[in-house]
Order: sequence, then structure tokens, then C-alpha cells
Amino acid sequence: MKFEHIYQFFQDPPPVYLNKELAVCYILSVLLRSDSYGTELIGQLEREFPIYRLSDTVLYSALKFLEDEAVITGYWKKVEGRGRPRRMYQILPDWRHQAQDLARLWHDYIGQGNGAAGRRPRAIETGHTG
Repeated sequence: MKFEHIYQFFQDPPPVYLNKELAVCYILSVLLRSDSYGTELIGQLEREFPIYRLSDTVLYSALKFLEDEAVITGYWKKVEGRGRPRRMYQILPDWRHQAQDLARLWHDYIGQGNGAAGRRPRAIETGHTG
């Protein structure tokens, strides 16, 4: 290892993987805007918040939790340009208010810069030239 590697780590940090709690709040924040399916939720996270990643395991665990708690429901839909039908998810009407509260937790989390949340670090001045 060299000191340059340490500076590089902070200038271009590795992605932060969401845990189940954050995933639930993120999923609800997306579903409040429109119905979506699993791989789209992952892709949208990476497009909107490039520092974050969501593993399939955590995603589907969070979706199962939300379905088991009757917060969301799923249905099959043919998505244009996507071959086979996709399992779409939507928030059940009785849960919209609480979903907004949980989505707010996600937005607060990314807005506060938790960990490497939602921001790219500025270049670090090392003072070292060699």
C-alpha cells in the first residue's frame, strides 16, 4: 500500500451497500412516485445516487418484508422492451401516509451525508508532490 492509495480511496470511495432498513425506506420512496419492479429499483438507485448499491438479496428481502406486512402488493405486467413480464410493486392505499414517513427517513439520511451518503468527496489536498 502507498499513501496515494489512501488518498485515492477518499477521492473515489467504494460504493455503500444499503442494509434492509435503508432498502425498505428507499423502496417506499420510489413506489410513492410510481409502481416499479426489482431490477428497476436497483438501476434507479445507481442512477440517482451513484455512491449507493443495493444487492439482490437485500432488495428481495425488503420487498418480501413489505409484502408480508401488507404494505405493498405485487402484480405481473409486460414491460415494453423487457421480454418476459415483470413483477411490479405498488403501495397499498392504507399505507401511503406511513410510507411517506418512512420515505422521509431515506431522504433525511441521504441529505445529511451519512457515511458517504449522497455526496462525492471533494479532492483532498495532500501537500505531497512525489
